[in-house]
Amino acid sequence: MSRSRAAITALAVALLALLPATTARASDSPSAGERIANALRASWVYVDASYATAVPPSRQRQLAREIDRTGLPIKVVLTPLTKGDDFDGEADVLADVVRDRLPQRELILITTDGTFTDSLNGYEWPADTHQTRDAVAAAGFLDEMRDAGLAELTSKAVELVAEGNGTEVYEEAMGDLEASPDPEERTEAESSWPTWPAVAAVAALALTALLLLARHRRRTPASALFTAARAADEDALRRRAEAEVVALGESARTTDSTAPGLRRALDAYAAAGTVLDAARGLPDLAGVLALVTEGRDALANTPDPLPLCFFNPLHGRGTRLVTWRPLGRRDRVRVAACTPCVAAARTRRSPEVLTDGDAVPYFEVPGSFWAATGYGSLLRGGDSLAARVARGDFTRGVRGENG
Repeated sequence: MSRSRAAITALAVALLALLPATTARASDSPSAGERIANALRASWVYVDASYATAVPPSRQRQLAREIDRTGLPIKVVLTPLTKGDDFDGEADVLADVVRDRLPQRELILITTDGTFTDSLNGYEWPADTHQTRDAVAAAGFLDEMRDAGLAELTSKAVELVAEGNGTEVYEEAMGDLEASPDPEERTEAESSWPTWPAVAAVAALALTALLLLARHRRRTPASALFTAARAADEDALRRRAEAEVVALGESARTTDSTAPGLRRALDAYAAAGTVLDAARGLPDLAGVLALVTEGRDALANTPDPLPLCFFNPLHGRGTRLVTWRPLGRRDRVRVAACTPCVAAARTRRSPEVLTDGDAVPYFEVPGSFWAATGYGSLLRGGDSLAARVARGDFTRGVRGENG
């Protein structure tokens, strides 16, 4: 064996000998979920270093004493959540990961929120016995907590969970927010609330600036990239809608023929197919999902189900009703909204809305079937999306949009 080959062989053997130790050291490094769970085994409260100023060690110990006095299995996790992190920026994922790594069966978990950094989320297992979800959500809507810091907000959430009437407190807080202000307050509120044209104008200017910058830096036009991205979203949503319609049809086919909601489910299935065949963009495809939801509710014979989120049905089913005043009108309507959109609307922030191909909120498109129905939120008295599609409202709406 040549001297060079011997040296290479010796180096390879040395590297192989190092591999097990290297692998072991890598596997010894705990994941973020394990690190948080390990900390919670020794304390009621985990606070990430980035929040150490807002919730210093002395305040953490105080929170731990407050939790201890409740006698409840409450754990608190205050950590930033961003897309791409170990939890993909989702508080629900964080909660599930931490719960899976803790030994106790009964657990109440209070965490930071991935969408609104100044909000908290509440979770309880095996059941929401202490109304934890509503109690924690209510803490952020109380007048006394308007300028509270993260530590004070967490303390209030713990207090409301211990009281056990979180749903009542939440509904009272929401009722206070929905109460109509006096004329002077209304004028001030309406002048400070950004109207959709103003939001659209700012967004258009920002988008224009981005497009110009992108054209300067790259040969590929930014407008083409934007169009391609929206087309990709539309293609993915179309595939999802097709799968949902097929699944609804299968569920209806295997349902007992005497089931009370079968006829309505079949009507929703037929309407979803009609809309899917004629769908020309995201709002129509979202309508397919709304019709599928209507059909599934019929099969389950769900009493008074909330429709999909009015502001953006792609957010999923609405969790609450919120009072909303359409642009340019004095009257208000009650619409279903997902939790983030409820929070945005009630604190005078603009919810993330579904737009058409021209970046116009769907509910501002003249003659739109979806603007008239709000994906179910604006229907009253037993009316349904399926019934309106069956009588031709959707196809007339499409013609109106084209006109």
